[in-house]
Amino acid sequence: MSGLATSDNPVEAVATNPSQPSITSTTITPDASRRQPTSSASGTAELTGQSIMGLLDHEKEKLETAKRLVVESLRFVPDFPIPGINFIDILPIFQSPVAFESLLEVLVLLIRERFGNQIPDVIVGLEARGFLFGPTLALRLDRPFVPVRKKGKLPGACRTVEYKKEYGKDEFQVQTDAIKPGQSCLIVDDIIATGGTAAAAGQLVELSDAKLMGYLFMIEITNLKGKALLGDKPMITLVEHDEEE
Repeated sequence: MSGLATSDNPVEAVATNPSQPSITSTTITPDASRRQPTSSASGTAELTGQSIMGLLDHEKEKLETAKRLVVESLRFVPDFPIPGINFIDILPIFQSPVAFESLLEVLVLLIRERFGNQIPDVIVGLEARGFLFGPTLALRLDRPFVPVRKKGKLPGACRTVEYKKEYGKDEFQVQTDAIKPGQSCLIVDDIIATGGTAAAAGQLVELSDAKLMGYLFMIEITNLKGKALLGDKPMITLVEHDEEE
């Protein structure tokens, strides 16, 4: 996986949240379906486990501590929205100022580790949960935030891309003047599952004659292999989850 992760040292399970059965340190990747079919290890999430090369020792330690706090805040909701689905709820993170601050610290460090001094010109967030942390992340980086929304939700002239969903098709739009030609863009969302929405957003960036730097997700559902739709662009993830384990 091309996303950044923690150091090579193993991280012990730290699931103090009773709604979260276990958290370990391994390699993983997520997408926007927010679903998890029942499995023998339902409710298990893992920290990404790749080594960090570009951060100082105290920054690595800060990153690991913040990551564990964020992952402990995740909640698994069984049989939602339908029976057999184990839903990953990220909302408890935003109910805790400490957890939210830790999330922002993690994401900023991962971006800097992956791209160095090449901070993206624009943070592009996907409807709807990319809006929960995308604008705040953009503010932290002193960069503009651009929303990508379902067709008909944005006023004015828009660029449109159609993408396939698990059952049918949908369309994403971005306002034509929101992303300027030549700007570098980082696309952010909470989860990558099948990868269709993220790939569509990437097409919108390219239709804007801008540069797609990569993708950032809080969670990756690895067994759905959504990363395959994103080509060779860098992908940063915080947590990986395999529904089949």
